[in-house]
Amino acid sequence: MLVKVNTAALNGLTAMHVLTEINTGRGDNYLMVGLPDNAVRESRMRVNSALFNSGHHLPEMSVTVNFAPADVRKEGSGYDLPLAIGLLAAVKLVPTTLLDRCMLVGELGLDGGLRPIKGALPIAIKAREMGYEYLVVPRDNVREAGVVNRLKVYGADTLNEVVDLLKGTPTLQPVDIDTRAEFYAAQTNHALDFADVKGQEQVKRACEVAAAGGHNILLVGSPGCGKSMMAKRIPSILPQLTLAESLETTQIHSVAGKLDRTTSLITQRPFRSPHHTISDVALIGGGANLQPGEISLAHNGVLFLDELPEFSRAALETLRQPLEDRVITISRAKYTATLPCAFMLVAAMNPCPCGYYNHPSHGCSCSPGQIQRYMSKISGPLLDRIDIQVEVTPVPLEELARAPKGEPSSAIRDRVLRARAIQTARFKDEPGIHCNAQMSVRLLEKYARPDEAGAQRLAFAMKSLDLSARAYERILKVARTIADLDGAECLGPEHVSEAVSYRNLDRNSWGE
Repeated sequence: MLVKVNTAALNGLTAMHVLTEINTGRGDNYLMVGLPDNAVRESRMRVNSALFNSGHHLPEMSVTVNFAPADVRKEGSGYDLPLAIGLLAAVKLVPTTLLDRCMLVGELGLDGGLRPIKGALPIAIKAREMGYEYLVVPRDNVREAGVVNRLKVYGADTLNEVVDLLKGTPTLQPVDIDTRAEFYAAQTNHALDFADVKGQEQVKRACEVAAAGGHNILLVGSPGCGKSMMAKRIPSILPQLTLAESLETTQIHSVAGKLDRTTSLITQRPFRSPHHTISDVALIGGGANLQPGEISLAHNGVLFLDELPEFSRAALETLRQPLEDRVITISRAKYTATLPCAFMLVAAMNPCPCGYYNHPSHGCSCSPGQIQRYMSKISGPLLDRIDIQVEVTPVPLEELARAPKGEPSSAIRDRVLRARAIQTARFKDEPGIHCNAQMSVRLLEKYARPDEAGAQRLAFAMKSLDLSARAYERILKVARTIADLDGAECLGPEHVSEAVSYRNLDRNSWGE
């Protein structure tokens, strides 16, 4: 007897339909075709034990299983449930009337329990797209899959619950999630607030400018001066995720298997802070079985790289294309996938190997050559993609003790939101451009031309501070954001001057 069961496989951040065909006959052969990997081939043992321990005893028979399309490799353990249901249907222990209207996915334990799988959200999106009425997933995946409307999503704990559902005597009920209500109800204030930061007004201003224009920022300072403290608070001044951004971010984390069973939507901007020993693959994604990297997990949020020069040169160089294109295309022998990675890069580093160059009270033991070698670990093309480079100097203890509480993140975020609203209106006819950091040369000419006094100030700064040529466009982008924060139409000398002050590492005198 031939039975067909619908399931799905992940292909990057999207799912593709897979038709599981089970043909039974006389004999005792068991054959799987359709490019199954080891995890899929091992499903035979899991499924047989799960069926037996669930009280279903199959007769001796030959079984041929085909996973179509046959030219795409099938990976993972999510094929256990459709295979088990197909075998039961082949021996008429389960009716086939609902099988053409539903999609099944899940891993089986030996006791017949269902275990969670990766990518339940994109699978649910695919099921609705193909017009299926029902989707059955493990209970732990039901909330992430349930955010897809116009689809009945059932979360099962055991194989027998799925059997009862297909027999028409269900003990399960479809999950009911009001996506919009949950999204807005779950938006809460951040635990980390800029009110905790005393002093450091110039650095906090730089963080505000970076958040307002979507600029990448590099904090340079000695150990213990507060670089990481401020970097971790940057998400608290960014605009809240929109519902569309939330769904896209949740989809990435679903594919990566990073969602817990209580989460339906990610409502806070991600903050990813990988250790400097991270490999290239873990940073950008890929591997034998496609896994989103840290840059994709930081999509619509912040990627924080602490101790930037300690990262391998190869890992840092892989960031150049994603920073420019905001997507990463991963090509391997078995697959090619494009993953989104529109993140804000926040990096921190010491100014020299000992960490105390330019420290007001602690002497530096490094020679100029050592400082130059240390700084050269960050290539010019990567540094070119970091708009704001600011020095962080430690606040003296006596000033720290008497300093008042800092301005709260909510007040800073209000100014950021006003600046972002100006940019949204400015770029409404520019597809793919959402903030000042993304402006091309053409858009700089159109929107970021300084007035006469500003142009003179910029020319003077470029010459007197011996700034590198690559600083010119970055200064104009940052100056445009500063003007937006001030509500100014034109770029004046004060906007240019502040933007120039954020290009410390472009000065050729650094380290001399």
